[in-house]
Amino acid sequence: MTGFQQKIIAESSQPSNPRGKALVVDDDITNRFVLKGFLCKAGFEVVEAENGRQAIDYYTEEQPDIIFMDIMMPVMDGLEASRQIKSMNNREFIPIIFLTAMTDSDTITHCIEAGGDDFLTKPVDMVQLQAKIRSMERIRDFHREITELNQKIYHEQKVAEHIFTDVVAKGNANIEHIHALLRPAELFSGDMLLTAFTPSRDIHILLADFTGHGLSAALGALPASEVFHAMTTKGYGIDEILNSINKKIGKLLPTNMFMAAQYVNISNDLEYITVCNCGMPDILLLDSDRSTIKERISSQGMPLGIIPDFDFSTICEHHNITYGDRIILSSDGLLEATNIRGEEFGKRRFEQALLTTQQCDNTGTCFDDVVHMFDEFCHDSPQADDISLVEIPCVPENLPPWDMQTILDFYEEKLELLNSSAVTEAPTNNLSEMSLLFNAYSMKNIDPVPLMINHINQLTSTNIPHQSLFVILSELYINALDHGILGLDSELKSSAEGFEKYFSAREQRLHALDKGCIRITLQIQFYETGGLANIIFEDSGPGFNYDEYSDSQTDESSLSGRGIYLVRQLCTSVTYFEPGNQVKAVYQWNNQDL
Repeated sequence: MTGFQQKIIAESSQPSNPRGKALVVDDDITNRFVLKGFLCKAGFEVVEAENGRQAIDYYTEEQPDIIFMDIMMPVMDGLEASRQIKSMNNREFIPIIFLTAMTDSDTITHCIEAGGDDFLTKPVDMVQLQAKIRSMERIRDFHREITELNQKIYHEQKVAEHIFTDVVAKGNANIEHIHALLRPAELFSGDMLLTAFTPSRDIHILLADFTGHGLSAALGALPASEVFHAMTTKGYGIDEILNSINKKIGKLLPTNMFMAAQYVNISNDLEYITVCNCGMPDILLLDSDRSTIKERISSQGMPLGIIPDFDFSTICEHHNITYGDRIILSSDGLLEATNIRGEEFGKRRFEQALLTTQQCDNTGTCFDDVVHMFDEFCHDSPQADDISLVEIPCVPENLPPWDMQTILDFYEEKLELLNSSAVTEAPTNNLSEMSLLFNAYSMKNIDPVPLMINHINQLTSTNIPHQSLFVILSELYINALDHGILGLDSELKSSAEGFEKYFSAREQRLHALDKGCIRITLQIQFYETGGLANIIFEDSGPGFNYDEYSDSQTDESSLSGRGIYLVRQLCTSVTYFEPGNQVKAVYQWNNQDL
C-alpha cells in the first residue's frame, strides 16, 4: 500500500462534514478503494457494489444520495442498472455519475439515455470529481426544494379541492339509483355533475364539461352550480336555467373558456324527459333491458359562455319514456380515451359495451360492467382528459320521498278540520292581493310560477307548503296556457307519436303567439294553525268543456285531465266559470303538517 493510499484511509476514518451516502459501483477493487478514500475525506458515507445487480440491491436497502457507476461490469452492466434504478425512483433526484474510459459520442449518448446525469473519464481526476459532485449536489438540493414546495402546494390544493367539491355538490339531490363515474385527469376536475329536484318533483341532471381540465377548468363550476341549485329550487325550466348559467359564466370566465353541457329533466310521472345537449356527445336513451338504444340525442347548440343571448328553448327536445328506461350521459373524455396502442375507446365500443351488459336489474347494477370494459380497454394508458359517465334509470325509487297518494289521502281526512279552523279563526296576517297579467311576450319568455313563489317568500317569514302550492299554480298555468291560449288537446299525449306531436305543436304555437293574455290573482291569509290561499286564473281563450274533467269523470289513471284531478284533490274547492276560461281554487293547510 502506498503512502498516498494510507493517508487517504487515515483521513477518511473521521469525516469532517457528513454530506450523505454515496454508492460506488465498480468491479475493480482498486478503483473502488481510491474513490472511496476521496469520498470519505469529502464527508460521504460510502457503500460499495461489485456489479449492477448488487448496485440495485444496495440502492433499495441503503437509499444513497449519489451514485458513481462503472459501465462495463459482470452480471449486469452499469447502463442496465441505471435504467432500473431510475425507473424505481420517480420523485427523488438521485444523481448518477458514470465512470468510463471511453469518451466517444456513442458511449456518452448511451449513458445519458440510461439515466445518467453526468460522467467522468478514467482515470478519475479528483479536482473534476469534486466539481462534478458539487454540481450534482446543487441540482439535487434544488430538486428537493422544488419537491418540498410541490408537496406543500399539493396539500393545499387537496384541501381546496375538498372544499371546492363540497361546495359545488353541496346542493345535489340524493338520488339513490343514479350511477356515476367521475374520474379527473388532475386533482381538480373540469367535469361537473349536478342533480336536483324541483318543487313539483321533476328530476334535473346536469353534466358539464369545462374547457381543458385541472384548476382552471374547474373555476366555472362554482357560479354554474350556484345558478343551477337556486333556480331548480324555485321550479324554473331547463331553458331558463341554461340561459342564466350562460350569461353568468360568459361574464366571469375568459373568452377562451366555455362549458359544454348535457341537461336532462325527468318528469315526476316518469312519462317524458326534456333534454338539451350543448357541445357534448350524444345523450342515449336505452330501453329497460338494454337491448335497444331508443334515442340518440345529439348536440344542437354551442357550449355555454360563447353566445351571450342564445335562446336554449329552441334546442330543447322532449321524448317519452317508459318504466325502467335508462338515460346515459358522458363526456368526451370517455369516448376519446385511448389504449396503449393509441386507439380511441370511441362511440362504437361505448354503445357495444352498453348493449352487451343486459343482465341487470331495473336499478342499473350493470353500470360497473361497463366501467370494467372501459378500464380493460384503456388498461395502463395515461389519462389525458377528465372522464365522466352517468346512468339514470327511470324508476320511481329515484323520485323524492313524496308519496302523492299519501298526500291526497291526508287532505281528504283533514279537509273538514282545516275548513272549520279557517272559518273560526281570525287571520293573524293578510298579504295584499297579488295580481299578474301576462301578455303574449311574457308567456313566451317568462315562467310566472317561480316568480310568484319567490315573491311570497320575500313578503313573509311564515311557513307555507311550497311544494303543494307550486303544483297547484303550475297545473293551473299549464292548463290556461296550453289549452286556453294555445288550443292544444291533451288527448294527443296518449301515445308516443302523439306525445311528440303535442310538444312540437306547443313549441310552434308558442313561438308564433302574438296575442292573448293570462291574469293570475293570488291572495293568502295566515291563521295561527295554518293558512288559506285564493287562486284565480283567467285566460283570454274561448274556454273548454270543463264538465268533462269533473271528479266523477276523471281520475289519476286517465290519459288526460290528470292535472285538474290533482288540483281538485289538493284544494278545498276548484270552481270553473263559463265558458271555462276562468277558474278559482281555494287551498288550505295546517302548520302542524308542514
